[in-house]
Amino acid sequence: MVKDFDKWNKEKKEVDAKIVNKELFFYAREIWWCSAGLNVGVEADGKHENFERPILIVKKFNADMVWVLPLTTQGRNIKFHHKLNHEEIKSWVVLSQIKTISTKRLLRKVGSISESDFKDVISKLKNLLKIESPLAGAFSEAEATNTL
Repeated sequence: MVKDFDKWNKEKKEVDAKIVNKELFFYAREIWWCSAGLNVGVEADGKHENFERPILIVKKFNADMVWVLPLTTQGRNIKFHHKLNHEEIKSWVVLSQIKTISTKRLLRKVGSISESDFKDVISKLKNLLKIESPLAGAFSEAEATNTL
């Protein structure tokens, strides 16, 4: 798939130029559409004309910054996805793609997930963040110093 980064760059400039609306209220557990943009490789892209994607707000730091998880309708039964039971929308939270975003990216609120669903998401996220071994996936000293 060919990505139109030039088009997203124009849109991104408009998003960045927005003034943060201090009267915009948003909280953890809420689902919002946001200007996610075009990203690199396997990172979740926005869709349609405005490069939008639904996200779940995980943590609000202040009026300018939040942690979010992107949502997808392409469900996979893997440890990096968690299925939501949000009203009529079938979606999965992509746990492996937690991201800090500016609240300038928030477009419109979709709704909220249940407290129990949110607790499940946070629990799975915490488990994903646990480091089982400090060297898991790391190179050995011999491999790191090998000059091929």
